[in-house]
Amino acid sequence: MSHDYSQIARELLHSLGGAANLEQAAHCVTRLRLALKDPSLVDSNTLNQIDLVKGSFFTGGLYQVVIGPGEVEKVYAALREQTGLAAATIADVKQQGADKANAMQRLVRVFSDVFMPILPALIIAGLLMGVNNLLGAKGMFIDGKTLLDAYPQLDGVWSLINLMANTSFVFLPALVGWSAAKRFGGSEILGIVLGLMLVHPDLLNAWNYGKAVAGLEGQSLPYFNILGLFQIEKVGYQGQILPILMAAYVMSVIEKWLRARVPNAIQLLVVPITTIVITGVLALAIIGPVTRHLGILITEGVVLLFDVAPVLGGMIFGLLYAPLVITGMHHMFLAVDLQLIANHGGTFIWPMIVMSNLAQGS
Repeated sequence: MSHDYSQIARELLHSLGGAANLEQAAHCVTRLRLALKDPSLVDSNTLNQIDLVKGSFFTGGLYQVVIGPGEVEKVYAALREQTGLAAATIADVKQQGADKANAMQRLVRVFSDVFMPILPALIIAGLLMGVNNLLGAKGMFIDGKTLLDAYPQLDGVWSLINLMANTSFVFLPALVGWSAAKRFGGSEILGIVLGLMLVHPDLLNAWNYGKAVAGLEGQSLPYFNILGLFQIEKVGYQGQILPILMAAYVMSVIEKWLRARVPNAIQLLVVPITTIVITGVLALAIIGPVTRHLGILITEGVVLLFDVAPVLGGMIFGLLYAPLVITGMHHMFLAVDLQLIANHGGTFIWPMIVMSNLAQGS
């Protein structure tokens, strides 16, 4: 069936408040992403009746019109032809719409911008862990045995895959530090250094923090004694999200402030070392301890809900997840997921997301 894309574009412009109301336009695989001067001028009821339009909504400072794969490119081309707008990327349009977003939308966008670039590393880790689980699952292929029991020569393969699978999570703060520094306008390499510093082997491994606090197995919290004036916990932040996220933000603010004031001739010597020293002290003395406990409270709260009332928790999550995807707010769950994995060795949110997607597909 052929469509008159020029007519569809004209109807879209009319429903959007006219060509003068359109600042920028881009498209993804299925949607038009539009930056509008005044979103209140949109006649959404009329717009949703236009041929090929599957729906529309306003989120993240942008008006999005769902068209569908393939067709969206032709509608976009007709829209540009009639308005004379220059081609724009999704990033360009997002930047244009950022000022129109409310505080919550801006917060969600930060989470999205930080975590989306590191998703490939997390996906790789998850898939490799799945392979390892198959090799070590008792009774999966052989009654009463794992593949490792039946074929001991696979142990080396299992160990190698396990190493590859764990790498992304062992050095997760470095990944987040890189991505967050890039998002906040700081130096990406300093973000990596800051993240690696928080998991340095000289620090008490975060997995043993609980034992040290409780005094189990003869462990106790080690400290940096700073000139006899105060002490800083000598504790790492393996698998932690909030500490490096906040530290990278503070680092970026400090670095940009210094770059604007330090002469160019000595910037390379002064800015990096000053930024890392100040941020490192703040991260270990204040940001890390505060955000560690905040992260623990958030994850324990989520776990408590599903422990006390799992049916209620599942119903609430199932009810809210699809609308959150539409608005983009589902990206905030990434931080909770990773914190759950760090604290409890796994997350029950991802399986529910899979079931939600399967239910929608059905």
